[in-house]
Amino acid sequence: MAQLEMIKIESREERRKRRHRRVRKKVKGVPERPRLCVFRSLKHIYVQLIDDTRGHTIVSASSLLDEVEKEGKDNIEIARQVGQIVARRALSAGITKVVFDRAGYKYHGRVKALAEGAREAGLEF
Repeated sequence: MAQLEMIKIESREERRKRRHRRVRKKVKGVPERPRLCVFRSLKHIYVQLIDDTRGHTIVSASSLLDEVEKEGKDNIEIARQVGQIVARRALSAGITKVVFDRAGYKYHGRVKALAEGAREAGLEF
């Protein structure tokens, strides 16, 4: 009898994590230019500024904050607000330039809106 090979089926999350590992080989956050890392769940979006040399989170923000106005807004508008909040916090911490880490997500929709919101508020990347 011929042997049948098992076909490994990767989940969407496994494919995203593989893309994230590939990107993280090149993207490093240093104190002068920390890494702006995005995590997107089905309901919320989270963002952190990370100094990879020390392994510390400098600034963070998410859609769970009370500062975010959610009434009558869709997820893209909320993501833009989170980007603006993290940019304001970064500027107050003395950070103007960052490296954008989309964490394997497509640069589309909420991730793109967050990046544009951060740029509008004054971050450079």
